[in-house]
Amino acid sequence: MSQHVIAVTEELVTPILEEENLELVEIEYTKEGANWFLRVYIDKEGGVDIEDCGRVSEKLSKKLDEADPIPGAYFLEVSSPGAERPLKKEKDFERAVGRHVHVTTYEPINGAKVFEGELISYDGKQLEIKEGKTSVVIPREKVASARLAIVF
Repeated sequence: MSQHVIAVTEELVTPILEEENLELVEIEYTKEGANWFLRVYIDKEGGVDIEDCGRVSEKLSKKLDEADPIPGAYFLEVSSPGAERPLKKEKDFERAVGRHVHVTTYEPINGAKVFEGELISYDGKQLEIKEGKTSVVIPREKVASARLAIVF
């Protein structure tokens, strides 16, 4: 059910985002307590603002009402992915080169499953992350999750 809601939402929101020159980062459909939430994360060069989120939310809400893919009540949230944006698509990794990232892997690489440092390179097959004075090469298929990371 969850995958169906995400697929239909992506189909409905894509033309809206193209019209607004925005990018789809991620869609989540999740239950928290007694409530269901449909979250759509959007972005653009320089970041999105409250007006961008409001326009997309209004247009998407109308489309969802027409298509009615979700039985029962839910809350629609359209927002920015935030400073620690997830890296999911090829272009996300490409744009993150030179930035600080946090990566977890499905299995240990050099005895670790969590890596944080500068993404030195990404060639579509593997990432190279510099952690302090050392660097580690991680095959893309072993990446469980990746996101930009804030350095304090």
